[in-house]
Amino acid sequence: MTATKKKFNVAIAGATGAVGGAMLDVLARRDFPLDELRLLASERSVGKIINFKGKEIPVQLLSKDAFVGIDIALFSAGATRSFDFAPAAAAAGAVVVDNSSAYRMDPEIPLVVPEVNSHAIAQYKRRGIIANPNCSTIQMLVALKPIHDKVRIKRIVVSTYQAVSGTGAKAIDELNQQILDYAAGKPMTHAVYPHQIAFNCLPQIDSFLDNGYTKEEMKMVNETRKMFEDPTIGVTATTVRVPVFYGHSESVNIETEKKITAAEVKALLKNAPGVQLVDEPTLGQYPMAIDCAGKFETMVGRIREDESIANGINLWVVSDNILKGAALNAVQIAEVLIRDYL
Repeated sequence: MTATKKKFNVAIAGATGAVGGAMLDVLARRDFPLDELRLLASERSVGKIINFKGKEIPVQLLSKDAFVGIDIALFSAGATRSFDFAPAAAAAGAVVVDNSSAYRMDPEIPLVVPEVNSHAIAQYKRRGIIANPNCSTIQMLVALKPIHDKVRIKRIVVSTYQAVSGTGAKAIDELNQQILDYAAGKPMTHAVYPHQIAFNCLPQIDSFLDNGYTKEEMKMVNETRKMFEDPTIGVTATTVRVPVFYGHSESVNIETEKKITAAEVKALLKNAPGVQLVDEPTLGQYPMAIDCAGKFETMVGRIREDESIANGINLWVVSDNILKGAALNAVQIAEVLIRDYL
């Protein structure tokens, strides 16, 4: 099926947040075929004017009747608001692409990274909702999917080094203020995180569960199994918050069913969708968080064979957590929707 319309009415729920702003940027950069753009947020933001491609658009109230006439609703307003408003948007005829954790593990709702499992988008017809995965899962699976298709990955061991922007604007402000206070010789205080984040690494993202893992770590486990459509794949994660403003970094170790060499992995990833291979370590060229900010691609490097096991590979994966980890992935889903379904 191909699109019958040429332009589409799009709403952004949570338009004044960091990810909402990034969604606007991505829509503009990718020249998405927009007719009406409806910006929705909470009461405190109603009436605020946002400039989009030279046009001033006032922010409207996010409510259950705000989606009449909308084709696609991009949600980045948190899980509570997604539970409250996404079903109403779907009932009004919009297809919802939800960036929160609200629906990710719902068996009736597809969890999608277009480079990984775009076929699952067809399942949106069940409930009218598509879920965007966790940012750290997205970039990992973009890098691993070509390898998984070739030799099947049996086990993944991942450690993440995640930027404070993943927590939101208050976390960015807290890190910035701590740096300023340190430079001024003042005491550093913290409120967003349980400990000082400046010049520190916090081995806790989200709350701890009974099994000793955090919610963030188990998201990576469960979301990987759902999108790879393989409940038997072994996944273990350690997620760490680091004093970086933008860009998540990951150390990923995989064990595969069949042997694959580092050279073969590099060849696979060189032309893989959504991947930029940056792997000349002798020249000091490898992915870094400071290089990925603002980029659509997931950067992969430090590819080498794990000499401790027969079929092992190590990779270093870096991506802009606000873009590919959230806004870009949502818009890419919308692009598949308008190309193949709407």
